[in-house]
Amino acid sequence: MCRVLAYIGSEVPLENLLLKPENSLINQALDPERHPQLQLAGWGFGAWGEHLLKPEEPFLYHRPMAAFYDDNVGGIVPSLQVSTMLAHVRAADYNAKTVLADENCHPFSFEGTPWIIAQNGDVPNWQLLQRELLQHCKDEYLKQMRGNTDTEFLYVLLLSLLESDSDEDVKRAFEEMLRLLVQAMKDLDLPALIKLKLALVSPNRIIGVNVGTGHQGETDPAGDWRELRKSEPGTDDFALAMLLEPMYLLMGRNFQDDSTYGFEDCSVEEATSVIFASEPLTEGTDDWSTLEFGEIVFLERDGESITRTVDLLKV
Repeated sequence: MCRVLAYIGSEVPLENLLLKPENSLINQALDPERHPQLQLAGWGFGAWGEHLLKPEEPFLYHRPMAAFYDDNVGGIVPSLQVSTMLAHVRAADYNAKTVLADENCHPFSFEGTPWIIAQNGDVPNWQLLQRELLQHCKDEYLKQMRGNTDTEFLYVLLLSLLESDSDEDVKRAFEEMLRLLVQAMKDLDLPALIKLKLALVSPNRIIGVNVGTGHQGETDPAGDWRELRKSEPGTDDFALAMLLEPMYLLMGRNFQDDSTYGFEDCSVEEATSVIFASEPLTEGTDDWSTLEFGEIVFLERDGESITRTVDLLKV
């Protein structure tokens, strides 16, 4: 599936996040370590930085081609420094139904909200589920839809359910969004495995979500993802493994300018930067903590400090 990478912390060269590391997001598009499918259907990033001319707005870049073939990368990425960033490479089956266009590349950004969004996930039959879900969507966001992806529609639905930008309300909105999806599947008799591994990002904030439903639409699917991952790609067990697999966080200080995602050793309380990702980005994974299935994490930069709060999503 797709890959997601988010960062908040001290301002760093964007190439240190996207280009230089051996297992960088762009390299994952060509050589993914934890997924058998190449990410060839486009890529993009959104970023904020103190030295951008419009530091209060995200700098957005999308291109509907494989990231490693993008001839703009070498010119644009090394010219930027960022303190908040969300990047994504898109995996999609190559068939007549797959639309390769800027409008379908993550992250998505709408006017009237500080949040941008990207996900590694899938909502089968989302076009049909809209019959039940459109009544919960606000016109101010629906009219900004430009593409035809499930993620952009989920963005509309989530923003429509938000009453404020507080952690508590974001958590409530995610819980309500999943509840509405489950109810729509029941009402239309369309049970399916839904995988929602999302990053919702605004300046100095990352909210990561790892949630979904099993093959019968159940919100508490069970299994050992490592054992299930031994199944053949394309099987139900393999899909369940990818649903139950955690997402990953790396916290530290003084992000290193080298070929790895390196931080100075420090305690979590001393961390000044954090990376949130679909998979560990270094060979040694001991430094990475996990966001388990069913959890939501709130990461925020306050001055030079990073706060982290993990909670369970209740549906």
